[in-house]
Amino acid sequence: MRITGYKSHGVSAAAALVNAVTSASGDDSDDALRRLLRDNEFFWQQFDARDADDFRRWGRTLRPFFEASGVEEAMALLNRLMLEVPMHPHLADHEPHGLHMHYAPPSSRLPHRFRATTLMNLAELVVEHGLGRTGECAADGCDRVYADTSRAGRRRFCSESCANRTNVAAFRARHRG
Repeated sequence: MRITGYKSHGVSAAAALVNAVTSASGDDSDDALRRLLRDNEFFWQQFDARDADDFRRWGRTLRPFFEASGVEEAMALLNRLMLEVPMHPHLADHEPHGLHMHYAPPSSRLPHRFRATTLMNLAELVVEHGLGRTGECAADGCDRVYADTSRAGRRRFCSESCANRTNVAAFRARHRG
C-alpha cells in the first residue's frame, strides 16, 4: 500500500471524523463535516445535511479501531464492519488521483462511499503496518486519535500542539529535578 497519496486520504479522513464526532473539542456541525470531506479530497460538494447523522454514526463506529489494544482486536472490528458495509470495488480514473480503486459505486450516496473507502484504507493500513501508525494521542488529557500517513511513521500525537506541549512539559520536568 502506498501510505502517502490517495489512500492516505481515507485514513486521515477516518481519524478526522472520529475526532470531530467523539472528542470533547470536536466539531461535528454540518459545516465542519463538509470541511473535513473537502480537506481529505472527498466529493464534499455532494454532502447533504440529511447525511450528517450517517457520518456522525460512522465516526462513533470507528473510534474503537483507534483505541484497539492489539491487532487481533482491530482485525475483529474491521472484519465485522467489512461484512456489514456493502462493497463493490471498481477501477476509477479521475483527477487528481489517476487510476485507483473505489470501493462503492459512483451511484452510491456519499456516506456509503465514505464508509467503504475509509474502512478499506484502514484495513490496508493494518495489513501494511499493523497498529503502529494509529492510536490515541499520547498527550495527557487529550482524547483525540491520530493516523500517521508519513513515511517515517513515528507520530504519537494528534497534533503538533499536543506534541509540543508534552515535550515542553518533559523538558521542564527534567530541568526541575
